[in-house]
Amino acid sequence: MEYHRRSIWLNEERTGIFVIDQRLLPGKVETFFIDSTEGAIHAIQEMVVRGAPLIGVTAAYGMWLAARENDGEENFTEKMVEAATKLRATRPTAVNLAWGLERQLRLLAERKDSGSVVEALFNEAEKITEEDVEMCKEIGQQGLKLIEEIATHKGRVNILTHCNAGRLACVEYGTATSPIYVAHERGIDLHVWVDETRPRLQGAKLTAFELAEAGIPHTIIPDNAAGHVMARGMVDLVIVGCDRLTSNGDACNKIGTYTKALAARDNNIPFYVALPSSTIDWNMERGEDIPIEERSGGEVSTITGSSKGKTCSVTITPENSPTANYGFDVTPARLITGIITEKGISHANKDDLCKLFSHEPSTNH
Repeated sequence: MEYHRRSIWLNEERTGIFVIDQRLLPGKVETFFIDSTEGAIHAIQEMVVRGAPLIGVTAAYGMWLAARENDGEENFTEKMVEAATKLRATRPTAVNLAWGLERQLRLLAERKDSGSVVEALFNEAEKITEEDVEMCKEIGQQGLKLIEEIATHKGRVNILTHCNAGRLACVEYGTATSPIYVAHERGIDLHVWVDETRPRLQGAKLTAFELAEAGIPHTIIPDNAAGHVMARGMVDLVIVGCDRLTSNGDACNKIGTYTKALAARDNNIPFYVALPSSTIDWNMERGEDIPIEERSGGEVSTITGSSKGKTCSVTITPENSPTANYGFDVTPARLITGIITEKGISHANKDDLCKLFSHEPSTNH
């Protein structure tokens, strides 16, 4: 099936990486080549790539490219720290970005000559990539249990998701979509409600694109319709992704997730957050401390789409009306039924998360 394709891959010459240019989907499927640190920075900043796991992988490769660019320089370490600082500044909310950079910086500190660092950072970036694939694959197996249980009692399972937490947000499979793909493979009758996810429409453009490729029944709905379909008994389960989970179980995800959790709670619908362990920030205890990215108001005042094969943007707001564009919101742990990870399903609290990962809260992320 199409969802097994990767969203990031090395070119044959091992001189850089290809990614899918997500700005052009679904109208065009084109690749974007990254062969420099600045290219990686641009790709993350401009949302050529997006989704917390994929951002972390891209940043890890960015550090390898930085090492290659500065190989042999007297101030090699200084240049590498500078590259990491620039990469870290591209997207402040998703913790996988810092996670990937920290792993590369640890390797940098362990090696003395730049030559060995280049190869080491490349190998670590490859390792991080494969780890993401395996974690997302296992999230699918863990989340499958929830879908199977509902299917046993109801037949068709209706799942609602928000934004894009599929293969385009990761390397393969995705997080919130991974259980859906596995259930579909097993022949379970299911249907997905796809929130459009304003203002960038990642649900309508990306999640729907993925589900259509995989042949999974789905329906795109306006964000404001999610509460309606829940209240009418048309949703059995909500699964969303996550950009940062605090140690107490608060989940930061694409703006609008919090309101979906409120509607789910009011209608007694299970609300699950799917994420790999790389998305858990063990050093941050409360969701209110998460830095929330504020993006350009142009994303709110304009809509981008395709017309006759060409990408174009149109303005939808009065010229002088100000806009506010918060990229993420935080769903408090009390509204979350459970956290789906590669290790299993946990309640959204520090004790259960630590038990699941045999993790001491004081341990560095």
